[in-house]
Amino acid sequence: MAEGIEKAARAGLAAGLALLAGTGQALAQSPHIALPEIAVHAPRDATGGAASTELAAPVSASEGVVTGREVNDRPLGRPGEALEVVPGLIVTQHSGEGKANQFFLRGFNLDHGTDIALHLDGMPLNMRSHGHGQGYADTNFLIPEMIGGVWYRKGPYFAEDGDFASAGSVRLTYVDRLDRNLIQTSIGSFGHWRSLAAASRPIGEGHVVGAAEMTFYNGPWAQPDALRKFSGFLRYSQGTDRDGFALTVMAYRNSWTATDQIPLRAVQAGLINRYGTLDPTDGGNAGRYSLSGRWSRADERSASRIEAYAVNASLNLWNNFTYALDNPVNGDQFRQSDQRSLFGFNASHSLFGRLGAVPVEVKVGAQGRHDDIRVGLGRTEARQPLWTVRDDRIRETSLAAFVETTQRWTPWLRTTVGLRSDWYTASVASDIAANSGSTTAAITSPKFGLVLGPFARTELFFNAGHGFHSNDARGTTIRIDPNDRTTPVDRVPLLVKSKGAEIGLRSRPVDGLETTLALFVLDFASENLFVGDAGTTEPSRPSRRVGLEWTAQWRPAPWLALDADIAYTRARFTDADPAGRHVPGAPTLVASAGVTLGAATGWFGGLRLRYFGPRPLVEDNSARSPVAALVNARVGYRFDNGIRVQLDALNLFNTAASQIDYFYTSRLPGEAATGVADRHFHPAEPRAFRLTLAGQF
Repeated sequence: MAEGIEKAARAGLAAGLALLAGTGQALAQSPHIALPEIAVHAPRDATGGAASTELAAPVSASEGVVTGREVNDRPLGRPGEALEVVPGLIVTQHSGEGKANQFFLRGFNLDHGTDIALHLDGMPLNMRSHGHGQGYADTNFLIPEMIGGVWYRKGPYFAEDGDFASAGSVRLTYVDRLDRNLIQTSIGSFGHWRSLAAASRPIGEGHVVGAAEMTFYNGPWAQPDALRKFSGFLRYSQGTDRDGFALTVMAYRNSWTATDQIPLRAVQAGLINRYGTLDPTDGGNAGRYSLSGRWSRADERSASRIEAYAVNASLNLWNNFTYALDNPVNGDQFRQSDQRSLFGFNASHSLFGRLGAVPVEVKVGAQGRHDDIRVGLGRTEARQPLWTVRDDRIRETSLAAFVETTQRWTPWLRTTVGLRSDWYTASVASDIAANSGSTTAAITSPKFGLVLGPFARTELFFNAGHGFHSNDARGTTIRIDPNDRTTPVDRVPLLVKSKGAEIGLRSRPVDGLETTLALFVLDFASENLFVGDAGTTEPSRPSRRVGLEWTAQWRPAPWLALDADIAYTRARFTDADPAGRHVPGAPTLVASAGVTLGAATGWFGGLRLRYFGPRPLVEDNSARSPVAALVNARVGYRFDNGIRVQLDALNLFNTAASQIDYFYTSRLPGEAATGVADRHFHPAEPRAFRLTLAGQF
């Protein structure tokens, strides 16, 4: 497959280079050149304009766009659940509400973001070489009401997507302006209180929009979460997303106490209840401050875009997953810290022209990022330091260039071919001299897409490509185990290749109904897996996933929308190992369905089901997680004067399910020194109600 992809890429790139060479002449002869338009349901931003012309012609069956209003029509228990508008994506939590969410997609337990690339307004949310886990992507700072749209893709088929994007990528945008200002307050079960104020007004030739949110939450836990969160957003913009500029500032602070996953045997023995904890001092604090900007220009002949960002982020986590397995005297709590500054840019330029009678679009781009990181791991008791396991200073830089060409050969045949090249370098200065060092790696990823149709309002798609994820830089320079500072440890490569393919269709058999079907395969040279006793991820074995996904969205009336999706995946390790071939945590079946009712004024509401199927928890499939099927509901009323009242019911049927499950060895008081292998789970919160009063003016 790789050879075929590379041949297609070379042919397409040759066409693109020919276009670049003759751009001036082609554009002079044809002043109104663009690829033929295909009607799709693209999201609208707050100004009423299309979010991006790049969305006008999907190149795979599994990509899509969702409006900010569709996001906020759903009852959300936490900000990260806004991402569940992506079909097949499960967003859950195994700790306090300030820790990054756990993601599941295409048969991956993605931990906190190992192979799903998340972006907000051009800023990457995944953190490389992170103190808690590779790809850690914290979405707790999101303000859902400010989301203008969500653009998602699945698979390593797109030249613009690089690190962490093999299973999928999600790009969120915030609005540039609001039609009306907003003030709202929510109160609810278990000490929930949230207030939001958002406003927009013209200033000079542009607009300023801002929002501030405060949230307090205890949760149903025996040891309250004591969540204290602030999020702020301020933007000045001129023009539109496609032709204008914007400057944005964001701020976020959070502190909490956490009830992490607990062992099933402790609940069965009556030591604690479902909402109890074995270490009431677990928890953390986090901060994120960013400055970002974008500039774009577009006309009939070309389009350009530049994004730049600077982010300062910090995290301190105290976790105790094994209780008294390693240290019977002081316990196994540890502190993971991550303080970093990161800077980066994205730049692209597209040309629209012809090669003879064939319309062609060529997009070239460059991306760069530098992370300056101080990361540490230490043993603690009740958050008090005992000793340092390791303390590292990491500097990691990446540069990427890509080119992608799209040709409309006939009214029913379109191809997209691309090539991406990434270069990484990292240096590690460790408090353990033997584990210091530097590393450099590069990788080239060809991409290919084919679209046939539309035939009878149906398009057929084929996509293939290579991708990758990066590993923690510390793993590339390590020589000895930092716990005993003696035992030799194997190093890992900095970059790990993936490759995949997909066939699918997208059909609109009647007005208002769209359905997609996709069959995919995805191979990884090395899996990233969660390690319970370390509280982090580490490289594992090569794997393959084969899956089938179906989605449907139907709007039979302006006031009624229905949607459903089902995803089945078979995930297996591909090497021979007596431990077994099942990938721990890989979901086989996930599904969701929902109905949304309501108009601009009057009654509105909705009902949503999320089905999270059983998963193998160990390689031989001898331990499995239970099913988790949760239903959320909403009912409300919008008055003509802009007042809105709504009631959300989370876990409507009070289902005693798990948010997440793991299987590993831990030790409770009185147990043997070797500990007990057991299922550890984080329970879903019981039924909760949240009442919201909002006013727009």
